This record gives sequence, structure tokens and C-alpha cells, in this order.
Amino acid sequence: MSEHEESASYAAAGVDIEAGDRAVELFAPLAKKATRPEVRGGLGGFAGLFALGKYKEPLLAAGSDGVGTKLVIAQQMDKHDTIGIDLVAMCVDDLVVCGAEPLFLQDYIAVGKVVPEHVAQIVAGIAEGCIQAGAALLGGETAEHPGVMKPGDYDVSATAVGVVEADELLGPDRVRSGDVVIAMASSGLHSNGYSLARHVLLEKAGLPLDGYMEELGRTLGEEMLEPTRIYAKDCLALAAECEVHTFCHVTGGGLAGNLERVMPEGLVAEISRATWTPNQIFRTIQSLGKVSQEEMEKTFNMGVGMVAVVSAQDRDRALAMLTARHINAWELGTVRTAQDGEAAKVILEGSHRDY
Repeated sequence: MSEHEESASYAAAGVDIEAGDRAVELFAPLAKKATRPEVRGGLGGFAGLFALGKYKEPLLAAGSDGVGTKLVIAQQMDKHDTIGIDLVAMCVDDLVVCGAEPLFLQDYIAVGKVVPEHVAQIVAGIAEGCIQAGAALLGGETAEHPGVMKPGDYDVSATAVGVVEADELLGPDRVRSGDVVIAMASSGLHSNGYSLARHVLLEKAGLPLDGYMEELGRTLGEEMLEPTRIYAKDCLALAAECEVHTFCHVTGGGLAGNLERVMPEGLVAEISRATWTPNQIFRTIQSLGKVSQEEMEKTFNMGVGMVAVVSAQDRDRALAMLTARHINAWELGTVRTAQDGEAAKVILEGSHRDY
């Protein structure tokens, strides 16, 4: 080989191992803050270790998720420190539906090119989300994909693991006629429906992300990057003090679509739209895009991020507890026995207030 010929190498192929090492140096102190006493070993091992502790009959719950095309907004705004909160929320709030306490989370970040500062910002958000959820960030993987992804592109996903005692497992089999359906307000779009939101707001209406919007009280980009609210600790506190029969995490598919998943055969949840006013962002999308009510409710959370189905006698107590925890909560409706021939498990009635 002549001295002018360049030998093939990982670096020449576009993978920068040193940049990966620098990214780890930057985010390691952040990740260490998101821990629990049960964590064994430290960052840098091949596997994360977690002591399960003493349970009578533990059931492990696991869930994997991503944040969809909300990533595009973060990349266009060059703001990467909150998308990790969304990632954690999407995983841990699925676990808590069955009453499981989130124990730990492992992330996977795929990037076109490792920019240590960007990776550190993403992990900072994931660590913050884990702290909010009471879970440990037990490890993860950052993979560089040159030639497959563009230098500024990245995708994130994670798997969260939780535990619940077998006799404390929540779900459809606990739901009874007469139960009360309680809503917990969302912080905005959360992490669902961004393909439609981007189409309406950015492509169809041509709105700039950095443009201030009077009705939102901030820029469109700030509104669209508002982190998903994490309800895990609030739900666990509620289940410990009140007779909660199930929770419902409102994500893709909307309120009715997700509530159906936790309603047993023979029972119907009657929900009144008149009990709340959806966030302004939903009204903006619906009016600018001329989106039907049905499509809006199928795609977005419409202002309800989490639902608790509780026994009637614990209605007031549950609402008081959530209010004390600074969660905007209200009664959405009730559960009743299905009438002959009634197929729907969830019925949305009436119109929203001031909408």
C-alpha cells in the first residue's frame, strides 16, 4: 500500500469513538443523579444491576416506547434537553396503569453523528424524567449510524421496568358499575399526534416555530416542545390511599380509545365533554386544519393525560389528593352497566366548555 492510500478504518467510515467517550463523560454526572438504593454497580458495565428487594409475589411490568415525530421539532429548534422527559413519560406512565412502580429505565439513542453536547442534553432530559418518576436510569446505548441517518438526526427509545404485588394488580377486572372516572390534565400535546400537528401548523398554515402566538402566550415551538407530564408518583400515591380500580394513560388513540382498553365487557364509561375545556393548542390545530372533532379525539389527548377509575366513595378523597399534589383533576363521568345491544365501552357526550 502506498503512503497516499488511506487505509479503511471505523473513523473513516464515519464513526467517532472518541466523541462517544466525550459524550459519556458529559452525561455521566447527570445519569448518576437518577438512581435508587437498589441499584448495584455503576455506569460502564455491560449490564445494569438492580436488587429487586422483598416482595411476596412480585409481578414485573415492562414497557418500551419512543416519542414519535416530536423529535423533529426538537431538532428544528436545536433544543434537546426536554425530549428525554417525554421519553420517560411515555414508558413509565404505561407501567403505572396496572399499579406497577417504575424501578428503572434503559435508553437507546441512535444518532447520525455523535455530537457530545447534544447527546448529553438528551440524557439530561432522560435523567430528569427518571427523577420525576422515581426511577433509576440504569444504563443505555448510544449508536452512531453514519450513512444511514443525517448528522443532525437522532431517534430515542427506552424500556422501563416496574414491579407490582400480584394482589395489588390493577386492571379491567376491578372496575365496577358506579365507579367514578377522574381526569388528570395534560400539559399539552404530550408526545402523540405530532405528524398531524406538524402537517397542520407547519406545512398547511406555514407558521414559524420561533413565531410568538398571542393565544398560546409563547412561541409555537415552545408550546410544541412542552414536556409530557409524568404522573407515575401521583398515581402510586393515589392507589396507596384510595380505592383505585385502574388507570388509563391517554396516548395515541385518544381518551375514548385508551379508556376502552381498561373497561371490561358489560360496562360502559359515560364521559361528559362539558366537564373540561381542551388546551388552546388543540383549538388552534382544529381551526387552522379544519380537523373534525372525531379525528381530533382519535389523535390527541385533548387535555386529559391520565385517567383514574375509582370507587364512588373515594371520589372526593381522590380529587382532594390530586389537587394537593398540584394536579388539575376533575370528574369526567361514571361507569354503568351496558344496556342490551350496547357495544360501545366508552361514550363521549355533549360539547366542551368555551370551545
